[in-house]
Amino acid sequence: MGLVGTGASITSLDRMDAEAFVSAVGPLFEDAPAYLSLLAAARPFGTWTSLFRVAEDIALAAPYEVQVALLAAHPRIGAPPMTVSSLSFREQGYDQEQQDAIAALGPLNDRYEARFGFRYVIFVAGRPRSTIAMLLEQAIDGDRDTERRRGLRDVVAIARARAVGLGMLEEDVTG
Repeated sequence: MGLVGTGASITSLDRMDAEAFVSAVGPLFEDAPAYLSLLAAARPFGTWTSLFRVAEDIALAAPYEVQVALLAAHPRIGAPPMTVSSLSFREQGYDQEQQDAIAALGPLNDRYEARFGFRYVIFVAGRPRSTIAMLLEQAIDGDRDTERRRGLRDVVAIARARAVGLGMLEEDVTG
């Protein structure tokens, strides 16, 4: 069901049992179960700002396997449109196809994953695929730990933007 169908407030999320919480916020984080269990255990949050601050702290402190699974839960940038969630479909702009940039992303994703051992995740924020391809190419030359932390922070930024887009927030979560 996820957040879309629950009308969940932060107060109700704090009061839900762990399974309901994981189901409610799962779409924000592409349903990464091990990570979501850690997030559920960290409640109560009290505010959306606190939820996303704690979400980032947990992502950065989680065991490596949980971090990699959280990154892997997100689809590859430029993945075939039928393989991504409806939220990723909109975020990646499949309604504005840019075929050349999409074609370039596959080999770049392969190189990145071979070098680092985890998926490239970036907060797209309406950037064109050509820009994303350039950023991905630059990231391949980066430091593994720095790149992993950047990707995990972007996972939380994506979740925050999704919550805003779904109209679930009672407060500003930009801070």
